[in-house]
Amino acid sequence: MRLTKFEHAALLLEQSGKKLFIDPGAFTTPITDAANTVAVVVTHEHPDHWTPEQLRRILDASPDAVIFGPEGVVNAASDFDVTRVDPGDSEEIGQFTLRFFGGRHAVIHSSIPVIDNVGVLVNDLLYYAGDSFAVPEGVQVDTLAAPAGAPWMRLAESMDYVLEVKPRRAFPTHEMVLSVAGKNLSNERLGWATTQGGGEYFPLEPGDTLDL
Repeated sequence: MRLTKFEHAALLLEQSGKKLFIDPGAFTTPITDAANTVAVVVTHEHPDHWTPEQLRRILDASPDAVIFGPEGVVNAASDFDVTRVDPGDSEEIGQFTLRFFGGRHAVIHSSIPVIDNVGVLVNDLLYYAGDSFAVPEGVQVDTLAAPAGAPWMRLAESMDYVLEVKPRRAFPTHEMVLSVAGKNLSNERLGWATTQGGGEYFPLEPGDTLDL
């Protein structure tokens, strides 16, 4: 399975010619090559993780693609046919097995409501928790998408998260809120945390790929 990182939170997984997109949002350049997409996972309703325009681009290229998301996404994306998923659910679609974890977005501020959020494990290889530090219990994570910067986190929290998960590999996500200097700092710290568990860190930039 091949992973391609896009800007911010968007990821593309490809297996045997089929595609799975995760969180194509407002901070991601327009998706232009979405033929043979079987599914889209939207972890939560915030616009940096999905937009109607991004979903329409994907569906225009692959009309049969299934959109998965928690209840908050079902409600927010009511113009689309979204299949609701909850923590503990598992879905098989095309070349992909999806297992869902977590349930709630990390707290941003006491004045901002906490919303639905699901983490997703793809083919028992890639784990991405959306906007949370949800650990997939009972899973030895092969490759972890580690949050690099967000209004809901401190870098120390992300480092502790990587230390707890102990992935074999990790790479940064959710980085478009950072300057170049901030990205470099996050990569240095997250890289350190990954190596403490014996893993390898890949400071992927948008457009970079990694074979899982």
